[in-house]
Amino acid sequence: MTTTPPAAPTTVAFHVQAVISFGVSLVAVGLAVAYLPADPWVRAFLALAVLYVVTSAFTLAKCVRDRQESAGVISRVDQARLDRLLAEHDPFKVDA
Repeated sequence: MTTTPPAAPTTVAFHVQAVISFGVSLVAVGLAVAYLPADPWVRAFLALAVLYVVTSAFTLAKCVRDRQESAGVISRVDQARLDRLLAEHDPFKVDA
């Protein structure tokens, strides 16, 4: 019986790099909007747009993760059903 190995979890270094990268990019955009030579309402609108993009990115990442986890569960259930059917099947059984 062949089964697919579980996906390797990300390393701590990769997680730290992703968090730092996100923080640096958010601070950079925040500073760019704060020091933009424009009216305060324009800067406020851009800051709100950045906030909307960030929250949308988190929501999208959660949806993708949930879909992948759901597909993995369905795959495991299907594999368990197939394993049970194969275990119960007797090719030499004669129907009477």
